[in-house]
Amino acid sequence: MASITVTGAAGRQIQVPTGLFIHNEFVPSTTSQTLTVENPSTGESLGTISAASPEDVNKAVESATIGFNVWKNTSGPARAKLLLKLADLIERDADDFASLEAVDAGVLYTDSKGMNIPQAVGNLRYYAGWADKIDGKTLAMEGGVAFTYREPLGVCGAIVPWNAPLMITIWKLAPALAAGNSLIIKPSELSPLYAQKLALLIQEAGFPAGVVNIISGDGASAGRALAEHMTVRKISFTGSSATGRQILKTAASTNLKRVNLELGGKGPSIVFDDCDLDNAVLWTRIGITANNGQICAAGSRIYVQKTIYEKFLEAYKKMAEGSPSVIGNPLDPATTKGPIVSAAQHNKILSYIEQGKQCGARLLFGGEKVGDKGYFVENTAFADVSENATIMKEEIFGPVASIAPFETEAEVIAKANDTLHGLSAAVFTNDISRAHRVTAALESGQVTVNAWAMLSPNAPFGGVKESGFGRDMGEEALEGWTSVKSVNWTLDFLG
Repeated sequence: MASITVTGAAGRQIQVPTGLFIHNEFVPSTTSQTLTVENPSTGESLGTISAASPEDVNKAVESATIGFNVWKNTSGPARAKLLLKLADLIERDADDFASLEAVDAGVLYTDSKGMNIPQAVGNLRYYAGWADKIDGKTLAMEGGVAFTYREPLGVCGAIVPWNAPLMITIWKLAPALAAGNSLIIKPSELSPLYAQKLALLIQEAGFPAGVVNIISGDGASAGRALAEHMTVRKISFTGSSATGRQILKTAASTNLKRVNLELGGKGPSIVFDDCDLDNAVLWTRIGITANNGQICAAGSRIYVQKTIYEKFLEAYKKMAEGSPSVIGNPLDPATTKGPIVSAAQHNKILSYIEQGKQCGARLLFGGEKVGDKGYFVENTAFADVSENATIMKEEIFGPVASIAPFETEAEVIAKANDTLHGLSAAVFTNDISRAHRVTAALESGQVTVNAWAMLSPNAPFGGVKESGFGRDMGEEALEGWTSVKSVNWTLDFLG
């Protein structure tokens, strides 16, 4: 089995296979296509892995069809046992996964190990608990009785982004498998190494062949072929709005497969004058700097009540100056700021920063790239940003905060909702009644109070408006991986 060796945290040597994972085996692409995996800290190549062609997608679907016919008849407790085994294996190999996310996605090793991996493990264990509890209902009806089943959809696909790849993959894998589906995973071409490692653990855990297939490749080739395939019954996608729209069009023009979309965000963080200011400053800073702001739920628009606006700006700037980022190798536990994922994303962020400088906003701090090697950019904050400014309107997917004042509750709700997106929002106030009113009024799939982007396996996550539809996590996610069959029995026979 061909493999590449990656140097991880503390010099650990991690071997990952280079082949496509189809029917529990690693195989080369039928067309010999490859992906070059880059280290965003240096811009240097980490090696090459196989890239799936449409022919390989067909093979993965054939395998998944066989796997589904086995898995749908596997008992709930047996499914749960394998999900729990996979959770244990990921937990055992946490250092490897955190290292792989660091070297090919630029995620801080400490962030991956401290949040992404525990979230993945927690979701596997949560849905293992659901595997034998996906039940229907008994219904009274005139002249008889009815009952419902919740059945798996069949062969499904998951197209996963690069920014928190293992965690988001498991958000999809755990409920899909708990419900009895087979799953084909297409990781991002920018961060595929974690998926190669995950495939090894799928093998080791003992999942039947075909239940999980993992095929790296370009979105335009492998991703498109998966979305177009007539046998695939669902695509669960997390990523850009443009790609999400294309997947939805493809579903409509092929077999009307079910689609779950978690797309972009332009999250508002609303700071009222009765908040705990230190807490609000801390969380609004984390909300736009975590993972370099490369998070769809990032709190990129910060609205501060006018009565404390200048005080907030002073504290926000002071915190940035008082705890400067340690920029460098994300494998180093001392590093607090790693690289942007790619040259293209790096240039996009710098372009938005330049637009911010030109739009008349006040640059509080940052605004420059860092170094000549790798893809680093300073944490950046603009104040007095107008509602019509591009940096206030468009998702940047980088560590760029746009801050503006407001006077009244009604005004800030209108501003917060004046966006095409609706994924995540945050409210900072010590007034319980106000918190209740504002969270109810915000057009957002998730709202946090006095914190930012809290996640839990039992709490559904997803968007409204152009941030997509459907949910990851929680009991609600299971609805998206099952269909309901109604069986109606007539007891009052006509003779």
